[in-house]
Amino acid sequence: MSTVLVAFTRPGAELAQELAQALGGEAFAPAKYCDAGLTPLTGSVGQWAERWFSQGTALVFVSACGIAVRAIAPLVRDKSSDPAVVVLDEKGRYVIPLLSGHLGGANRLAQRIAGLTGGQAVITTATDINHVPAVDVWAKDHNCAVENQGAIKHVSAAALQGQPVGVAVTEQILDPPFPITLWLRPRILVLGVGCKRGVRAEALSAAIEKFLAQCRVSPLALQAVATVDLKRNEPGLIACCQTLNVPLVTFTASELAQVKGEFSASKRVFEVTGVDNVCERAAVRASGGQLICGKTIFSGITLALAKGGMDHEPTYGRD
Repeated sequence: MSTVLVAFTRPGAELAQELAQALGGEAFAPAKYCDAGLTPLTGSVGQWAERWFSQGTALVFVSACGIAVRAIAPLVRDKSSDPAVVVLDEKGRYVIPLLSGHLGGANRLAQRIAGLTGGQAVITTATDINHVPAVDVWAKDHNCAVENQGAIKHVSAAALQGQPVGVAVTEQILDPPFPITLWLRPRILVLGVGCKRGVRAEALSAAIEKFLAQCRVSPLALQAVATVDLKRNEPGLIACCQTLNVPLVTFTASELAQVKGEFSASKRVFEVTGVDNVCERAAVRASGGQLICGKTIFSGITLALAKGGMDHEPTYGRD
């Protein structure tokens, strides 16, 4: 998590600089307080906050709470996307996570900062103060996407009362097993793609949606889209990855040819790419796992799906 800090007094600026060095972040302050290592604050604090908030960067205010609250108030949208926001006084005595304590990691950031300043992290989330595991923190730690954010409060409330909770951790589309089911989608799937040059993003998106529905899996369980390196600059493919919010992983024909297993082969694909199959081989290569849905043909598009483990990161090829 990248972090930026801002302060408005000389003691605050000195503390922000020390914390930036420890956290690997960047510290801002008014120009009159900027010694070596500090970046001059240009524009208003609201403009500064808007710049970094939109990038998903953790914001740390070394200031009064009111300054931080007024700066971020117009920017707050949703707990699933809002970044961590932390505020602390210029002496580092009290460190308060203001926003996105769980999913954004503000609680942990506050605790880390308190450890550096010798201060106290002021945590107010009910699950933390009652020492009850927070399901959204568990999801983040285990690389799971939360499909229905609204169910988190029901699960947390039940946990706080010592009642059974309904959580399903699966990539599969199933009937809800509990009256209120919180769906956590482990990011363990890789979508392999082969396509003609110039394929439109709309056509590719429609094919992917239909294919995943046929495979009975959630698109939130995707960790990457994989293909041959000839397609790394394909605009439609890049646009689809942005929509799915996953990286595009590419491999050379030689790397794909070395993937072990039985795959459908196409002479035409070999003539164009240098390997007999792209979608299946790319999916297996990137996932480090096994094929669960084989090559499926759409108009100018081929798709396949492979499943890796929950702790597996996608394997990246060379350009």
